[in-house]
Amino acid sequence: MPKDALNSRQRLQKTLNHEPVDQVCVDFGATAVTGIAVSTLSKLRQTVLGEKDYRVKVIEPYQMLGELDSKLMEALGIDVMGVFGPKNMFGFENKDWKPFTLFDGTEVLVPGDFNVTPDGEGGLFLHPQGDTSVPPSGHMPKDGFYFDAICRQEPIDEEKLNPADNCVEFGVLSESDIEYYKKEAKAAAERGKGAVLTSPGTPFGDIAMIPAVGMKHTPGIRDVEEWYVSTVARRDYVYAVFEKQCEIALENLGLLAEALGDDVQAVFTTGTDFGMQTGLFISPQAYRDLYKPFHKAINDFIHQNTSWKVFIHSCGAVKQLIPEFIEAGFDILNPVQCSAAGMEPQELVDRFGKDITFWGGLVDTQNTLPFGTPEEVYREVSERIEIFQQKNGFAATSIHNIQSNVPIDNVVAMFKALGRDF
Repeated sequence: MPKDALNSRQRLQKTLNHEPVDQVCVDFGATAVTGIAVSTLSKLRQTVLGEKDYRVKVIEPYQMLGELDSKLMEALGIDVMGVFGPKNMFGFENKDWKPFTLFDGTEVLVPGDFNVTPDGEGGLFLHPQGDTSVPPSGHMPKDGFYFDAICRQEPIDEEKLNPADNCVEFGVLSESDIEYYKKEAKAAAERGKGAVLTSPGTPFGDIAMIPAVGMKHTPGIRDVEEWYVSTVARRDYVYAVFEKQCEIALENLGLLAEALGDDVQAVFTTGTDFGMQTGLFISPQAYRDLYKPFHKAINDFIHQNTSWKVFIHSCGAVKQLIPEFIEAGFDILNPVQCSAAGMEPQELVDRFGKDITFWGGLVDTQNTLPFGTPEEVYREVSERIEIFQQKNGFAATSIHNIQSNVPIDNVVAMFKALGRDF
């Protein structure tokens, strides 16, 4: 490398500090919202590295995201590694790998407890904690690519509703859990990579978590529609859930802060969506009343006890909430959905570029990447880098995960616009 070149860890740190960097910091795969679908990743790996018989590991079975192994990370120039917990969304560990073939013919590896049963119509059911003796919690329809959560709402008795039932999945981390996180963070630091911790139990009201696909039984309010209704109709109940969740999360963050220290540079705390394509999903006042107090409690603790920057994922047209996010203590905004109403890149940079790191926005995963030409992809990526780098503080990744069936030439064009040569 040139004498003035930064390693990946330094590049991420300077990005988070809004300092100039030698080249844009790149993340693919460090979180469950900046990943690549395993079928697309498999094609990309074959294009870049050959090795036609290599099977990519599915490390996030809910969205069927693939692992970027060390060899591929180096070839793509990826700067950031993820620090995840020992279990995935379906409640089993990513170990004891076994072969699996997707409906499109892609051959991959899945964890040993990735146990599916037929749905009778050509599709597949996936079971929580790998236990096929209990009802399935995920469903992949025939010729599908992902698992939809299956609602297993138990009958609701208003007189017996107990906020503790919506907190049974939260608990204080064990010593072995802490050691697992510590090992993951140390591996990133030793490789000179930036590191993003996905913190346990901090996404308040994240609708992907409400059905609790990793639990065998789901007490409390677990139906998606019922939960959203409850944020208004049973507001005190939801607030009490958040209070208990926050209490446990703060204890765990204390343990992780002591164990991981400066091996981690950023922490992904919440993926609760507050925006949709055309506007906000909730009112700013509703955010202030129900979510912001807990976000601020978590973020203040992190800033007071670590050097970590705090990462929020919230899809859609959230421009109106960005000042609220900043006040709540968030340092990083993802996915920067430039295709949503009011989310024009230049305006975002002009208004918020000094106060928040934009983590995403590199290319539109709804339109340009899946349906554009390689030339259009290359042009959009180049333009976004130029805009978002104006005030530094830009971590390059696509707008949300790269999906299945994306033309591989378009994915290659994206990386070429990032300066990769293959």
